Amino acid sequence: MSVEVERKFVSNADTLKTLEEIGAVCVGQRQFRDQYFDNPKFDLTLRDMWLRKREGCWELKCPTTANGTEKSSGEQSKAAALCSRYREITDLPEIQQRVKEVIKDICEDRETEASPPQEEESWLGEINLVCFADFTTVRQSFTLEEKGVQIDLDQADFGYQVGEIEVLVPEGEDVQSALEKIERTAGKLGLTGDQQVEGKMNVYLQRNHPEHYAKLLSKHVF
Repeated sequence: MSVEVERKFVSNADTLKTLEEIGAVCVGQRQFRDQYFDNPKFDLTLRDMWLRKREGCWELKCPTTANGTEKSSGEQSKAAALCSRYREITDLPEIQQRVKEVIKDICEDRETEASPPQEEESWLGEINLVCFADFTTVRQSFTLEEKGVQIDLDQADFGYQVGEIEVLVPEGEDVQSALEKIERTAGKLGLTGDQQVEGKMNVYLQRNHPEHYAKLLSKHVF
């Protein structure tokens, strides 16, 4: 299991030129479809848990708090506030177990006996999970000399584009080093300002499911 540390930024017509100037290398372009699932009461997403199926592969992103190795003052704190951190779980049986634990904690009148791992979508209906977001993204990915840093430029099919600086950290290891790498990369890209940039999901829900978006705002998920 790893922790994804990420900072989003505004991607525009000048971004590719900037990447070329700082020596970024394009490592590929791909297109993928994302489908996100929750129950009708949004019990997962209101806890900042994101169940996603991307091109047939399942992933659960769970929030993680800043660890004790992160600096907590001055510019470092400001830079850290611009980054998100999520544990990424890709093992389907573990995903099923964690999701069912959350749903059962909320709905105590449900059966409490553990169910065996199930394949594909049969388990979704068992706990009333439905797809609430479905969109396709074209992604260009770049690397720099700095080890472990990836820059993605995303163009979603609903008319939104965004950039991401991402570092994956094995769970339990130093997140501070990832934050520092992201800050250095942001400096090379000339990123300014201290406002978080909205991700694809934020914009998708604003445009397509404003009630869901409003609930997430009220719980300070967004």
